[in-house]
Amino acid sequence: MRLLTHNMLSSNIKGVTNGFPLIIQVEKTATKEVDFNPEFLRHIFTKLEWKALVDAAKTMGYTELPEETPTLTEIETNDDLLMKMNHALLELHLEEGALLCPETGRKFTVTKGIPNMVLNEDEV
Repeated sequence: MRLLTHNMLSSNIKGVTNGFPLIIQVEKTATKEVDFNPEFLRHIFTKLEWKALVDAAKTMGYTELPEETPTLTEIETNDDLLMKMNHALLELHLEEGALLCPETGRKFTVTKGIPNMVLNEDEV
């Protein structure tokens, strides 16, 4: 599971009001090289929750992203920053582990890079 995916997921358990961001529990990670596409990164930047991305990347062992949300000017002009975003969002993969609901602690397993977000009957 890429961190881009993680940044878009939340817990939809009935009654949960704070289901984002999901907490990552890492068992196994992988790095898979992806072509650098600065236009894609500039486009997706406005849709990201930056703090959630930075925290998730740290959990996966990557600490190169700035803590403070970059400005649109930085995104437009700083290719080094975009390369770091590319690595964090698209090249880091959670292969095995879990995602935890921040409110309930409910565990969603990640197996072979695929998060199982299926809810039990009583959670719908």
